[in-house]
Amino acid sequence: MFKKRQGPNVVGPFGLLQSLADALKYMFKEIIIPASSNKIIFILAPIVTMTLALIAWAVIPFGEDQVLSNINVGILYIFAVSSLGVYGIIMGGWASNSKYPFLGSIRSAAQMVSYEVSIGIIIINVLLCTGSLNLNDIVIAQQEMWFVIPLFPMFVIFFISALAETNRPPFDLPEAEAELVAGYQTEYSGMMYAMFWLGEYANILLMCALGSILFLGGWLSPIDLYPFNLIPGAIWLIFKILFLFILFALVKAIVPRYRYDQLMRLGWKIFLPLSLTYVVLTASYLFYFNLLPTI
Repeated sequence: MFKKRQGPNVVGPFGLLQSLADALKYMFKEIIIPASSNKIIFILAPIVTMTLALIAWAVIPFGEDQVLSNINVGILYIFAVSSLGVYGIIMGGWASNSKYPFLGSIRSAAQMVSYEVSIGIIIINVLLCTGSLNLNDIVIAQQEMWFVIPLFPMFVIFFISALAETNRPPFDLPEAEAELVAGYQTEYSGMMYAMFWLGEYANILLMCALGSILFLGGWLSPIDLYPFNLIPGAIWLIFKILFLFILFALVKAIVPRYRYDQLMRLGWKIFLPLSLTYVVLTASYLFYFNLLPTI
């Protein structure tokens, strides 16, 4: 069948307006609610997903005083909010009353819980080096040296775990087109589908921001020399977030999708023991050289 959909490089100069065209399409597309679905939960699911993805940004500092809420337990807040994100996906999969969304939501729940464990233990390494749960304090502690240097293996595991946490390739099993059509999103259309999509990308950017703050010095300049020290800290943080975001996109183009048993084995049998071992090594090193920070 001949289709008249324009290619992604046609809409606007160099295809730059394609995303705007897709957004307008979703805004004006009909929202179809399956007759057999639980309608209230079906409608609430994408709202919950997008809301939780956005409220986590409240504690992300773009400068020493450029943060909406500078709380002392910022790491715990982000960890708690991101953990709740799975509820939106479970609600959408269950309320659809269809086997493909339901299987996708079950996969997502198991996957996100598995990789949150390794992310939590990785963060403990950073907390041992800083002695604070405040994101501002974590960034300031990296003035002499970014944590990506001494904790490079943990940075790599954090990045891969963030891919799994946000259901990105090669860990996009909850929405695998080959076997689940589109997973938990199968029965959604119009703006409700777009809200799931926006929530997913907000979570990706959140993980990139968290990785930048924990390991790449946050808003700190990599070189404290002219003219680098004239660039505002917020610009440096945005640049680092975009750098990690590009890595997310490159992984999708390079790495094939994992099988589900490989996904679970990687999380529980490789990442969990490695991150636990590194916590012991980090704590032992800091204790032996009397470098443990005072809390």
